[in-house]
Amino acid sequence: MNVDENMLLTADSALFVRSEALIGAEGIERFRKLRVAVFGIGGVGGYTVEALARAGVGTLYLIDGDTLSYSNLNRQLFALHSTIGQYKTAAAAARIADINPACTVYQITRHVLPADDGTLPDLPFLPDIDFIVDAVDTIALKVALAAAAESCGIPMLAAMGCGNKLRADLFTFTDIYSTSVCPLCKTMRSLLKKRQVKRLRVLYSREIPNVRSRPPSSVSWVPAAAGILLAGEVLNQVLLGGVSER
Repeated sequence: MNVDENMLLTADSALFVRSEALIGAEGIERFRKLRVAVFGIGGVGGYTVEALARAGVGTLYLIDGDTLSYSNLNRQLFALHSTIGQYKTAAAAARIADINPACTVYQITRHVLPADDGTLPDLPFLPDIDFIVDAVDTIALKVALAAAAESCGIPMLAAMGCGNKLRADLFTFTDIYSTSVCPLCKTMRSLLKKRQVKRLRVLYSREIPNVRSRPPSSVSWVPAAAGILLAGEVLNQVLLGGVSER
């Protein structure tokens, strides 16, 4: 065994030493077996992906068709002057490999949009997924993902509006039908009822938007906080046994 292999083994064994004291070897193993699809890896989803990788999630599917631009620098984890112009999925995969090489990353580098009837296009990886995180902006896709997840019995968390806000401390988890204040939630409630979606766990803000700019304005800390909270909710559900292997 050469020096590089020894160093890699040492790094692998040390990566989760602080985590194992909290969640035990069984928790580490649950995360290793977990397969999570994150739709949208921008301001919110990028931080979700990072937290999942650092926690030891074994397989990540990254779905995003955008490239990184200068306007992303104020809030997106993978946006650096050195990554401008790269696909977000590629920049994310490279960073994950540098953090947790054991994490298997699948890049779905395209814009996923629902068909005219509201159904999702063919996503062959979906039956293999244990958990879906919706961090996209497109309302039609959010609705289609929620309907598909419920139909397939896949646990899902959805981020609601994070733009035009300043208070990261006002996020909360609840069912979509128990939300208030958030304009996106109001629209989602109506559309999900039409699709007969019975429930959807969401992260939403109780903050009244400060402005109503288009595209939505954003700061560094609000989407980041939302992304970390989403990752934590996924992982805590796994630890509490709320997510079974598929």
